Amino acid sequence: MIDVTLENFETEVIAASHQVPVLVDFWAPWCGPCKTLGPLLEKVEADYGGRFKLVKIDSDQEQQLAQAFGIRSIPTCVLMINGKPADGFMGAVPESKLKEFLDKHVPSEEVLEADADVEDAQALAEAGDPRAALQKLHEALTLNPGNDDARYDYVKLLIENDMIEDAEAALAPTLAYIPKQQRFEALAQFLDAIKFVLTDDKGLWTPAHFDEVIATNKRDFDTRLAKARVLMVGGDWTGAMDELLEIIMRDKAWNNEVPRKTFVAILELLTPPKPKADPAAAGKTAGGIEVLGKVVAEQDPQAQLVASYRRKLSMALN
Repeated sequence: MIDVTLENFETEVIAASHQVPVLVDFWAPWCGPCKTLGPLLEKVEADYGGRFKLVKIDSDQEQQLAQAFGIRSIPTCVLMINGKPADGFMGAVPESKLKEFLDKHVPSEEVLEADADVEDAQALAEAGDPRAALQKLHEALTLNPGNDDARYDYVKLLIENDMIEDAEAALAPTLAYIPKQQRFEALAQFLDAIKFVLTDDKGLWTPAHFDEVIATNKRDFDTRLAKARVLMVGGDWTGAMDELLEIIMRDKAWNNEVPRKTFVAILELLTPPKPKADPAAAGKTAGGIEVLGKVVAEQDPQAQLVASYRRKLSMALN
């Protein structure tokens, strides 16, 4: 439990809530129910073993903070997640209700362990040990089958290591999602391209061979799509998108829009991962507390490439 003032609010609440949920207890020394709730909150914080952080704000001493959160009575507890209020309750509640409230928002021990496995896997993959990374991701999915981030990384790493059948099996549950997630649709399109290259005679064609055939009939969309898939699997992403654009500009609806879907899949696969939330980002929290510092959003070359081809697709479709 930490006592919070205006001076340390940004660090102990805003920044901390990007790492772990922070429960803010607004209280006052003269408040009877606060004296009942306070020790219970501290007990539950210990019981949860670091799965959330408890801070206390004396609403009499820190009236600016209390006003910013619209506190009208005490005790009032506000749960902060990613710098914003996510939920809250007023009054002294029994332990069972408190845990029921927390369990709606605080990750379970299994989820935290799975998240740790994902972080370990990312480090192992970057260190050049894909086998160990795959094992960690498999462990994460065993602990939490609903961890979509782990599943995405797992399928992608399987594909990168030519374990195509395993990748298809791991991806299959996500294709039944409603609505479907674009990133999993992208992996499905990539797998389709790989299977085409492995099973179709055109998978062995050279770019020059493709160009020779296409030169005789610029509306030979089957050959253009085959070329795009070969380029895609070979890592020539821009070449693949350029070929797909040629089809889209000539016939947007051809072959159930497979060229457009493949193009969108490539954009998804090329899109850099979102950076982790920066606690020092400029702006205000939902409670109206000014957050100090600025973040200059600068796109890297990969993001600029994706943005450029998104515009090209938009122009081709309009």
